[in-house]
Amino acid sequence: MKTIGKTVRTSIGIGARSAVREVFNVLFPPVCAGCDKHVAEPGSLCGTCWTKVRFIEKPYCPVLGTPFSHDLGSEILSAEAIADMPPFARARAVAIHEGVIRDMIHRLKYNDRTDLSRWMAGWMARAGRELIDDCDVIVPVPLHARRFWLRRFNQSAELARYLANVSSKAFEPDALKRIKKTRQQVGLGPSQRLTNVRGAFKVPEAQEIKVRGRNVLLIDDVYTTGATVKAATRALMRAGAKSVDVLTFARVMGDELSV
Repeated sequence: MKTIGKTVRTSIGIGARSAVREVFNVLFPPVCAGCDKHVAEPGSLCGTCWTKVRFIEKPYCPVLGTPFSHDLGSEILSAEAIADMPPFARARAVAIHEGVIRDMIHRLKYNDRTDLSRWMAGWMARAGRELIDDCDVIVPVPLHARRFWLRRFNQSAELARYLANVSSKAFEPDALKRIKKTRQQVGLGPSQRLTNVRGAFKVPEAQEIKVRGRNVLLIDDVYTTGATVKAATRALMRAGAKSVDVLTFARVMGDELSV
């Protein structure tokens, strides 16, 4: 009888949650994450927006994750990686930073659309599955305290939080601090970006135990020249991290690197 009662209560609970979802979807129908057209499922894209996304898939550089036009072999590095090997082990991203993908990031960062972080993180979980499986702890790229106060949230931390939840990995948002108030990277050239973030990050002594000897997965929203994640990686490695991988939602390519 106890088993039957428990089954009945479970069925009622599932039915109630389903009914609530149906009512919610009627009052607030799901819309495309890119253009706000109505779609069947929350966090999905309409057919038009979906066709405009350039997902980053193999073949790509095994270190930087930059896509190749054709398969050169799994061990072949990009010219960028050969010329300037980064301090992190691997970098991966979901898609090219353009169109719908760029709009989603802008909505998250500047329009307080934190609801998008859940769906964006889901895409990141698929694109970075190997990195997530290999990591011990997930750490977001931090904002400076003043910028955090002005924005009220850290978009990288929101993405990292959902990734940690779906992967059951440790989430350590305080392991890395931005100790230098830097300019916005937007509009700066590659050398200016490097100078801007040099010495900007530190793992506080009390937080070193969270990264020492561990494989860290560093999360950010966009990889542009890599200056920010390289500076953050060096800080983590100085604190004793065993290795650092980088996972972002978008990757800037081509002409936009100079924007």
